[in-house]
Amino acid sequence: MAELAPLLLSALILGLLGGGHCLGMCGGLMGALTLAIPPEQRARRVRLLLAYNAGRIFSYALAGLLVGLAGWAIASSPAAMALRVVAALLLICMGLYLAGWWSGLTRIEALGRGLWRHLQPAARRLLPVSSVPHALLLGGLWGWLPCGLVYSTLLWAASQGSATDSALLMLAFGLGTLPVLIATGLAAERLTALLRQRGVRIAGGLLVILFGLWTLPGPHQAWLMGHGATSGGQQHIH
Repeated sequence: MAELAPLLLSALILGLLGGGHCLGMCGGLMGALTLAIPPEQRARRVRLLLAYNAGRIFSYALAGLLVGLAGWAIASSPAAMALRVVAALLLICMGLYLAGWWSGLTRIEALGRGLWRHLQPAARRLLPVSSVPHALLLGGLWGWLPCGLVYSTLLWAASQGSATDSALLMLAFGLGTLPVLIATGLAAERLTALLRQRGVRIAGGLLVILFGLWTLPGPHQAWLMGHGATSGGQQHIH
């Protein structure tokens, strides 16, 4: 679990700072969910927002579980090292995206357009949302909307070689996106403005890039592990 902790933190940061991209995908829907609800019915508005996002995050975790099964099959093969390199490079690319230095991740959104063509009519039929179950189901469908950031995170999660870990990483990513989308639905501009600040995005991007560099197989890991072992050995002697 200790090894998974920095990865979960990285997934959370990806979701939190990638929320600006999510606004482009779901921001209009957040408004549609709450537009017809009078301001005095704030509790109902919150319930619908939470239900929608619960469904969306569940779909991310389910996708993580499914792709994680494929990653688990590869992890025990000679391709495992290549899978780890791909995971590290994806983390670096996502860090560059979060910092605003490169936006190539959005090009992979074409991968899911075929699936979305089949799901979109069902999602549209649930609008306008009038109940919590409808909001939950809508979120579950909307979670499969083609998104370069989500797909990149999925590929990275799959490279961990564990279906459970992949699902947990996607769950953490989904939870990271929650504050921005909830704030948007409740018109809490201060939070969204804070997360969009360039300094915050660059700091988060650099942190994710560091995780990516650490994930890359290489002599830096052997040195750090060896250093730790030497230190431990010296402590043992004393």
